[in-house]
Amino acid sequence: MGTAYRLHRSPEAVSGVVLETERLRLRLPREEDLEAYARFCRDAETMHFLGGVKTREEAWRHLAMILGHWQIRGYGMFAVERQEDGAFLGRIGPHRPEGWPGLEVGWLLGPEHQGRGYASEAARASVAFAFEHLSAVEVIHLIDPGNRPSVALARRLGAVHTRDFRFPDSGLEAQVYTLSRGGLAAQP
Repeated sequence: MGTAYRLHRSPEAVSGVVLETERLRLRLPREEDLEAYARFCRDAETMHFLGGVKTREEAWRHLAMILGHWQIRGYGMFAVERQEDGAFLGRIGPHRPEGWPGLEVGWLLGPEHQGRGYASEAARASVAFAFEHLSAVEVIHLIDPGNRPSVALARRLGAVHTRDFRFPDSGLEAQVYTLSRGGLAAQP
């Protein structure tokens, strides 16, 4: 109390980037997303290829990591929200954590939101954002070889399996699907 200071807003503060598609709004995560996100992260089938089930605390830390990525790199994964009712569906978008082999557009949707074309719609917007606004020459998708739905989505986007990758911290293996600028497949 009584300490003198001046408040300055940094121009580097996390941006308010929002992408809109026909049905979806891609925006930065918010605290109110935690309940649904934690539920998705507790689902064994959803998390099978993403390192296994996570606690609520781990889900919170992951949302915080997404926001930190935005702060550090100026871009990151988006929270995916259905426009018609504002429901939180999952997270999709570009990111490149330290040690990653390239700029990845990754995805995770809650189990009740899978199979409705939301992942494809949001991934297409995210890939276009990476090419158009991040000046990416290519984007990658790191996918467990057994994750057939994600492999199918990557292929529908126009990506091809180019190499394999082992995560340095966990030793988990993934296939790298690569999509070059101009290679985004037309919507079916």
